[in-house]
Amino acid sequence: MNEDDKRDAEMDALNARLEKLNAALRQREEEQLAKEAPPPERRGLSRALSVGLNAFSEFVGAVLVGGLVGWKADEWLGTKPWLMIVLLGLGIAAGFWNIYRVAKPQA
Repeated sequence: MNEDDKRDAEMDALNARLEKLNAALRQREEEQLAKEAPPPERRGLSRALSVGLNAFSEFVGAVLVGGLVGWKADEWLGTKPWLMIVLLGLGIAAGFWNIYRVAKPQA
């Protein structure tokens, strides 16, 4: 056997070992990803909770802003309680619109 044949045999052995190690590494990475990923039902629950909390905060925020602006406008203009009632109603309507906007399915 000459020197080139020995070198080729060593390279073939190294390439085979490298492929085996790459396959083992890929398998280990896939196992690690499978352990880390939440099950599909947890992802659905997380999404539902996120949408629900977002819709709730949008609604409460709109109602509070409408009520506070109406209250301060009534104090400033001396029209108690009419502006607060009107703006609170508009805040509630905006809150429901926000719930609809947040909860509608994405196209």
